[in-house]
Amino acid sequence: MAQDIIIAADRAQPLGRYPHTRRIGQWVFVSGTSSRRPDNTYAGAEQWEDGTWHLDIKAQTQAVLENIRHYLQLNNCDLQHLVDVTVFLKNMDDFNAYNEVYNSFFPETGPCRTTVEVSALPRPQILIEIKATAFIDT
Repeated sequence: MAQDIIIAADRAQPLGRYPHTRRIGQWVFVSGTSSRRPDNTYAGAEQWEDGTWHLDIKAQTQAVLENIRHYLQLNNCDLQHLVDVTVFLKNMDDFNAYNEVYNSFFPETGPCRTTVEVSALPRPQILIEIKATAFIDT
């Protein structure tokens, strides 16, 4: 079966040997995505002069879902094609704020979803990461 691998040149580059997406037939698999920008800064993360971070789960959730939307569009689909997402939150206390932003992207029923709290993500300024699977029924 044919595979299409996409590493989007206009987004933050993978930090390992993995693509942003891998499409196999009608299935599109999206690697875990954060709010990292092409310059390796993070939306929703501002480091203050004293070295502490001001972190905004809403801004990070917005950026993550916009990144995922972009990756899907490169595969000729969009968020409505998502069938399953796994959300990794650094702190479950952020659930309501993340859920508010998440729901704004899916005015009707969205994809199946699992949300778990994890003890750490790859960088201290990351509050959320999402991996996703889409199905293109065309």
